[in-house]
Amino acid sequence: MENNHGGFFGLGEPNINFAKYFIGNSYLNPLTDMNKTNIFIANVTFEPKCRNNWHIHHASKGGGQILICVDGEGWYQEEGKKPQKLKVGDVVSIPANVKHWHGASSSKWFSHLAIEVPGEDTSTEWCEPVSDEEYDKL
Repeated sequence: MENNHGGFFGLGEPNINFAKYFIGNSYLNPLTDMNKTNIFIANVTFEPKCRNNWHIHHASKGGGQILICVDGEGWYQEEGKKPQKLKVGDVVSIPANVKHWHGASSSKWFSHLAIEVPGEDTSTEWCEPVSDEEYDKL
């Protein structure tokens, strides 16, 4: 594999700690150190067809996630809404407590900066995978 994926921020390392929440291979390149700042930012790269499971960023106040698309082409979907195609430069603001998923298109690699929005009582709940049947309808 050529290491030209991940855009300006680079591919990073295989995302093995969260692999059980993804279909396909993803890579993680942390850009901030949680020991030095309370905002975590990472470049997440998905191979074609890779996507994460449905999940929810819980918070009692504040919280949520911001995605800034930096390379390739991908998808984002909130529960009960139509999927949204993502391209370089798109920004997605995900409110706390909203079930959603994101990942690459079927034919292109995809990278986004994932910014965890600070909040109170924050946690991430990982839910069911996005099935091949759901994904193949995109």
